Amino acid sequence: MKKILLVLTLLLFASKLFAQEYGQYNTGTLFDSFENPSQKSFTPDTSRYYAFNFLVPNFNVNVSVTGDAQQTLKNRYINNYYTNSALQIGAGNKYNYATVNANAYSIMFKVFGSFDGNTELGFFTDTKLDGRGAFTDESIALLNGSENFPLNSYNNVFNSRYNYQLYNEFGITYREQVTKQLAFGFRIASVSGMSTENVKIDQSSITFNKAADTAALRLQGTDRKAGFSKLPFSNPGLDVSIGTTYRTTDAFIIQTNLKNLGFIHWNKEAEEYDFNSETGIYNLSSPDRETYVLDAANDGVTQQGKGIKKSYNTPLDGTFEASISKSFLVSDEFTNVRYAPSLIASKELFYNGFIVAMVNPIQYNNYSVSLVTSYSNQNLFKIGGQFMIKSQNGEFFIGSDALSQSIGLLQTGLKDKSQAMKSGEFLGTDISFGFSIKFGPVIEHPMNASHIPMGEKGFLGRMWDKLFKPNDDKALSD
Repeated sequence: MKKILLVLTLLLFASKLFAQEYGQYNTGTLFDSFENPSQKSFTPDTSRYYAFNFLVPNFNVNVSVTGDAQQTLKNRYINNYYTNSALQIGAGNKYNYATVNANAYSIMFKVFGSFDGNTELGFFTDTKLDGRGAFTDESIALLNGSENFPLNSYNNVFNSRYNYQLYNEFGITYREQVTKQLAFGFRIASVSGMSTENVKIDQSSITFNKAADTAALRLQGTDRKAGFSKLPFSNPGLDVSIGTTYRTTDAFIIQTNLKNLGFIHWNKEAEEYDFNSETGIYNLSSPDRETYVLDAANDGVTQQGKGIKKSYNTPLDGTFEASISKSFLVSDEFTNVRYAPSLIASKELFYNGFIVAMVNPIQYNNYSVSLVTSYSNQNLFKIGGQFMIKSQNGEFFIGSDALSQSIGLLQTGLKDKSQAMKSGEFLGTDISFGFSIKFGPVIEHPMNASHIPMGEKGFLGRMWDKLFKPNDDKALSD
């Protein structure tokens, strides 16, 4: 099916796409501070006033495909033919699930505010892609013709679905140390929708005429889609993230984040089809059978439906996250090693996704190596790693939260024939990369500064004082 195969191919070989990842948690990088807005990125007396990525994209992508079709799709890509032995035909809608979450920052810029309040203000632009799909085994097997279908007719074996949305964001982020123990941050962005589609097949049937080498395919469902028009911000939206960081008296760091809570309003040129059609598939045993199947399915979903134009709203893929971390320092005259494990729980707000992750970074001077493990409610267990070089005024990181799967997908992309029949828990990739530099004058502490931009507390700190009237009126520590 043309659209289904296109989306599966996109998800399967998406290593060039620019998603939520966990290796950056509590690292204090510029990327971390934009993803988790209560996280600080400046250190007085050592950092400089401005942080910028100098237009080098900072990105991460997370892609996974699970189900019986993994080997079929790999073999089709590598060897140019289908091997459908793993597919279960007529077994009651055996589904293959695919997800992609991608995020790329093109601009990240931050400036340090006053000491009294320890504020940070940032500006960013980024591009995001969120997508997910569920495809039956039969939807994949039909691409190879009728040979894997022993019966002459089947009902509701092609009831599949997928949706995605691609959008740009332009926004600001603000962070303030409200008390000595509590920091608060938020980011707010204006959203510009670029493209979206939601296809859902509710009922389906197929009848084969094997003597004539044909089939009649019936599909019923909805197709809702919208795209970018000529005017900027023709599909406007809003994206809000709020975060807090609390340091306990025994030095545990507790962080909470409500991320990407928002929506996109797709304009009145958006289209919605209620399709209920029957199309013919011909030459099912010919070398071009894949094309005939794809064309027939595409006609059934889009061309024969009665479309109407109307605006509608879609939610962003919001999540709630909580983490706890503590740093352990091993230091003497020969070593300066820090171990700071973080335990993270992440729950999608509008879907059923839930992930628990453990990040184990070991830092020696400016070098850091992390072991990252995660487990999801899709029963996906991932092991990854990250390498980072981080000084007070520069940082570089590269990593993957699914290292073995990323290597396997790369080998598949290079058409390594040994990968064609390898089976695994899931097929996918996770890649993250980042770079930024701080510049300008050094942020000097008032005790030894040549210039002291003391200012006053930020507005959050002033509000906190009014509400809770703390007794400690001393300047906030770093």
